[in-house]
Amino acid sequence: MQQIENYISYLSGVRRYSERTVRIYRECLEEFEDFGGEDLSVSLTPAGVRGYEIHLIDERRLGPATVSLHLSVLSGFSAYLIRAGLLSSNPVRLVKRPRQPKRLPTFYRESSMKEYFRTRSAALEFGDYPDALRYMTVSLLYSTGLRRAELISLNRSSIDKGRKVLRVIGKGDKMREIPLTDAALAELDLFRAVADRTFPNVAAEEDVPLLLTPSGGRLYPVFVDRIIKKELGGVDGITVRKSPHVLRHTIASELLDSGADLNSIKELLGHSSLAATQIYTHSTIEKLKKVYADAHPRAHRDDSGED
Repeated sequence: MQQIENYISYLSGVRRYSERTVRIYRECLEEFEDFGGEDLSVSLTPAGVRGYEIHLIDERRLGPATVSLHLSVLSGFSAYLIRAGLLSSNPVRLVKRPRQPKRLPTFYRESSMKEYFRTRSAALEFGDYPDALRYMTVSLLYSTGLRRAELISLNRSSIDKGRKVLRVIGKGDKMREIPLTDAALAELDLFRAVADRTFPNVAAEEDVPLLLTPSGGRLYPVFVDRIIKKELGGVDGITVRKSPHVLRHTIASELLDSGADLNSIKELLGHSSLAATQIYTHSTIEKLKKVYADAHPRAHRDDSGED
C-alpha cells in the first residue's frame, strides 16, 4: 500500500523516529494490510479495526500491551491519512482497547542520582558544549519533572529569574510554572555562558531554544533519548530503563517520600487530574513494604519460630 510507504517515510524523515521504531510501525501496518486488504474504506473503519483487534487477541494470542501497540500504530496512521485528506475520521478512537494490568512506575534510587550529579556537575564549568548539554538535559528533567516534549519546547525566555520559575507549555497548550531552586538557576547561568561562547550569534537573543543541539538546532525526541541513555548508562545502581520519563517518575516519587502533598505534585507534573498522580502512592507503599521486611524487628524469625 503506497499510503503505508508514505507514512513510513514521514516517520523516519520528518518525525525522526529511530530505525527500531520505524521497523515496528512497518511490521504492524503490513500485518494490518495482510488482514484487511488495501481497501481503506473497508479496513480502516470501526468494524474493520474491531475485527482486527479480535484477530490479534483470539488468533494471534497477543497480550493486551501488544494489541494496544498495534492499535496505537493504526491510530497514528489514521491521523496521518486524515491530514492528507484520505480519511474523514479516526476509526481507532471508537474501538475499546483491551484492559491492561496497571504497572507501577519505575524510578531511580536517590543515591544513584546523587552519585551522578557528584561526578558530572563539573561538566558545566570545564566541559565543552556537548558535554554541558548532556548534563543540563539530565539536570533539568530531574529537577523539574518535565515531559520530554516540554523540555524540547523550552526557550531562553521560558526562565523567569526574578520570580525563580520556569514557564512550561504542557499538554493541551496549558501553561504552568515550575519553581526553580537557587542551585538550578546557578546551573542554568553556567550553561548559558557555555552556550553563548559556542553560539555567539544568538547570545543576546531570548526567543531561541534554551537547549540547542551541537549544530545549533532545537532538540528532538530521539536526540534527548540518546542523551539520557548515554549519561545514565554507567551510573551504579541504575539498572531499569533509562529514559526521560523515568526521571520524571523519580522526582515525583522522591517528592512524595519527602512529604509533598499530591496536589502539589500534580501541579508540578502538569497532570489534568489527581488520579494520574495517585499512582505514585503505590510506589511509596511498595517501598514501605520493603523497608518493613528488611528492618522491622519482627519481620525475621528463626526456624523455631522464636524472635
